[in-house]
Amino acid sequence: MISVIVPLYNAEKTVVNALNSIKAQTIGTENFEIIIINDGSTDKSKMIVESYQKENPEIDIKFVEQPNGGVSKARNTGLKLAKGSYIALLDADDEWLPEKIERQLAYLQNGNLKIDFLATRRNGNEILLPYKVINNLAEITFSKLLIRNEAQPSTVVFKRKILENTGFFNDDQRHAEDLNYWMKISQNNTMYILNESLLIADGGKRTFGVSGLSANLSAMEEGFQRNIKEMYAAKRINFIRYIFLKLFYKAKYLLLLSRTFYYKRKNTN
Repeated sequence: MISVIVPLYNAEKTVVNALNSIKAQTIGTENFEIIIINDGSTDKSKMIVESYQKENPEIDIKFVEQPNGGVSKARNTGLKLAKGSYIALLDADDEWLPEKIERQLAYLQNGNLKIDFLATRRNGNEILLPYKVINNLAEITFSKLLIRNEAQPSTVVFKRKILENTGFFNDDQRHAEDLNYWMKISQNNTMYILNESLLIADGGKRTFGVSGLSANLSAMEEGFQRNIKEMYAAKRINFIRYIFLKLFYKAKYLLLLSRTFYYKRKNTN
């Protein structure tokens, strides 16, 4: 069984599409449990999900409510309830393509490959350096994650053993929380990206600077800085590398600011 963790916050316009994309999976809904965590939504999200449950009684949907605590806390609530041998993440404003889970399971269940964590491409984007595709897979390592995160959460499926050897997201981290968790996972698990675009993320918009949590570039930069500070404290990077990465992420933040400004100006002209 695959446990799908869906954090929900004010997603009344998109959550049905997200759920329908699970329903449309080629492996069949009987293979899923869907755990939706309503993170203090103030719109009609709750009513819409409850209506969806009634309309689709054949689908195992669990609906949990909690006060707003952020995406990490919401995901952790779902992860602690999950019973599946595999865990999949899906944000309420994203949509899987129908063959996504079937394609990922083919790799995860291949004993010769020994993959524990598998992401995919999204929105037709290419896999960029420092990642390199070999035999339709790009390996994720700790060193590569320090430079670039190519694993968008809604693309990810991983084996249950990761919960046992890694634990959970930082409860109080709202930005760059996925990168933080991936870096922790990388210590004891094999991680890859499948070179197939199997997710429509946020309606196909650009990754940064448009909407959602990633639109807050300053908060994202703070999240990155928190991550490398944590990795330094855990002795996974030395002091020289820590200082280099501090400067690297500051420069990356300034570049993203200028790119976002350019696109906004371009779209208004």
